[in-house]
Amino acid sequence: MSNTTTTFVEVDTQAGRVRGAWRGEPGTPEASAAFLGLPFAEAPVGELRYAAPVPKAPWEGVRDALEFGASAQRGGPGVTLIPEPSGPGESTLNVNVFTPSPTAPSDGAGMPVLVWIHGGGYFAGSPASPWYDGKRFNRDGVVTVTISYRLGFDGFGWISDAPSNRGVRDWMLALEWVQANIASFGGDPSRVTIAGQSAGGGAVQTLLGMEAAQHLFSGVYSISGATADVKPERAEKFGRELAATLGVEPTRAGFSSLSEDVVLEAQKKATAMTPESFPEMVKEGLGLGPAIDGELILRPTVDSFAMGIGADKPLVIGATDDEFSMIFFENAKKMRWVPKRFMLRKLGMPKEAMKPYLEANRDVAARGTARIGGRFLTDLMFRKSLLETVGYRGDAPTWVYRFSWPSGVFGFAEHCIDVPFFFDCIDSPVAMEPLTGPNPPQSLADEVHGAAVAFIATGAPGWPVYTEATKQTRVYDTPSRIVSDGYKSVRPLL
Repeated sequence: MSNTTTTFVEVDTQAGRVRGAWRGEPGTPEASAAFLGLPFAEAPVGELRYAAPVPKAPWEGVRDALEFGASAQRGGPGVTLIPEPSGPGESTLNVNVFTPSPTAPSDGAGMPVLVWIHGGGYFAGSPASPWYDGKRFNRDGVVTVTISYRLGFDGFGWISDAPSNRGVRDWMLALEWVQANIASFGGDPSRVTIAGQSAGGGAVQTLLGMEAAQHLFSGVYSISGATADVKPERAEKFGRELAATLGVEPTRAGFSSLSEDVVLEAQKKATAMTPESFPEMVKEGLGLGPAIDGELILRPTVDSFAMGIGADKPLVIGATDDEFSMIFFENAKKMRWVPKRFMLRKLGMPKEAMKPYLEANRDVAARGTARIGGRFLTDLMFRKSLLETVGYRGDAPTWVYRFSWPSGVFGFAEHCIDVPFFFDCIDSPVAMEPLTGPNPPQSLADEVHGAAVAFIATGAPGWPVYTEATKQTRVYDTPSRIVSDGYKSVRPLL
């Protein structure tokens, strides 16, 4: 029988008092207080299904914040590299706050704040991952918040008479909650860095390009960001076709007449990645995600950057070297006999780019057809858009990195591998080894996490800013280094 007792801690939010719990002895360097499942909005059910999020109404008494709330993700997430558990329930719009000092500072000078938006292709993922625990950021003086948002069709699907971009509105209301409440947890609402990975990295770039969101954060850290920028006609086509498949009108009443499970099953079929749908997905991007609606998202995100939107905000942006090479990992031996040029043409390589691209990626091509095919998909879906973002930002303060350390399992730096280094949780026993292999280097976690802390605290990560003249890029590896034009091998695709 354990003799461990829990030390509780209470904080007043604008909606009411909440009770969290200490992990570790209060006052010690490793101590961290966690407040889990704090609702920032009413449950998006009934009349609020497919509506804009409504701020949570005040409550009486003290509300326990000791367990993660319900998740928008339902059931098992399927094949995923990050453990992101689902939680049942209706109240899916929650924040989790991790803080080393859950009191408002007497002098008003709170700690810098990290707000994390999870990935999952805009249809999956959960803020309840043990990897997203903010305790190591807390150790280093950063209050950490993880947020949930509506996913898939519920969050991003076009409905003729419903508010657009409901998932984006969820992000914004969660960030407004942070602005209103984070000082009570020891944070400084004027120093909020938004960060995320994959779809979460795309989310923070989307917010950076939105006029309506500029007051909600002061810096952006985008890890393997995949922006959606779904064209309005594509969003509407998807919504109408899904309604037709389900036999209802493409209205709130039509979709609301169906259970959540029925809509979710139809959504999964409509977005399934098949050999037939893959070329369109590569060319057009994700079918569900933030859409150019003319209201919140006025134009493609890079066009907003070109206009100077978000230019006053510092940005760190980067990707792993081989985000999507895992797609071919299982069949690498069989693919040895497939000619490289044939494979690249099938994947959509422009004819005029073939020769310069293969020359620029000779080292990868030498490792076989599977590796060059995976590298091309990585460049097409992640690293090319990174260079476009950096180019359109012009002189705005931007730092660029590459994560190149190869997994001991896959032999390359795959999608998601950098996340536990960012959170400095590579010693976590939870599903780490299948991603990194045994004994990932703590020294590299110290570098990646340390630079993130520096950026959140000061607005600069500690390596030279990227300019068109120098193109200086931080390459994370063992050893790490600074190189000029770290994404040179991608440029034949521009």
